[in-house]
Amino acid sequence: MILGHKIHVLTKKEELDTVRLEGKVAVVLDVLFATSTMVTALAHGASAVVPAADEAAARALAAGYAPGSFVIAGELYAETIAGFAPPTPLALAGQPLAGRTLIYSTTNGTVAINACAGAAHVYCGALLNGRALVERIVAAHPDRTVLLVCSGSMNNFNLEDFYGAGYLIDLLAERIGERADFSDAARAARALFRHKEPEPSLLECRVGKMMAGRGLEHEVRYAARLSALDVVPRLEGGRLLAE
Repeated sequence: MILGHKIHVLTKKEELDTVRLEGKVAVVLDVLFATSTMVTALAHGASAVVPAADEAAARALAAGYAPGSFVIAGELYAETIAGFAPPTPLALAGQPLAGRTLIYSTTNGTVAINACAGAAHVYCGALLNGRALVERIVAAHPDRTVLLVCSGSMNNFNLEDFYGAGYLIDLLAERIGERADFSDAARAARALFRHKEPEPSLLECRVGKMMAGRGLEHEVRYAARLSALDVVPRLEGGRLLAE
């Protein structure tokens, strides 16, 4: 089966300045760790995730919530923000998330999600929810152009996000046909994914090595799990809600 999808990959969020978002489906990936964390938070019962542009925005948003109704978490330059809960998926899953809103600020991932707000539909993607996300795209948006947006790191390419995009493309090819309209960047990402297993790919990339060096190897290994969760976070009114 070949549907009307055109599949493109942006290798870093700064490339959003070169494309039109109107009418398109945007899928944001920040595998280590922002999007992996947001998917996990919703899977652990958070009622919504509010992706804040920065620390100041997160604190301003928190001021509008009743005490006890939210958890505020995040990082800046890979350091947990003072007074915030930790930003990594397993650590944050240990917080009292059930029924609460997560207000979340990161250096790259939440910035990328906000930058995609002009798209017709915005989703949060990771290795963790790949299959559920692809099934949603195929079922709900059969004729839309899909942009897989790798967050990167402050205008730098990150291998783990490109690898995550490759996994989604591999799943999309399985569902919509090998002859679908994949861009060259999409085909390159898929080739990377098919070349190596997830755990070593994430542990050997620059950010994975840095996180392992900080004692977070278990978090990297967790983020490398393929389609372990069925949550599909969709941006609506500035909040990510679970489909």
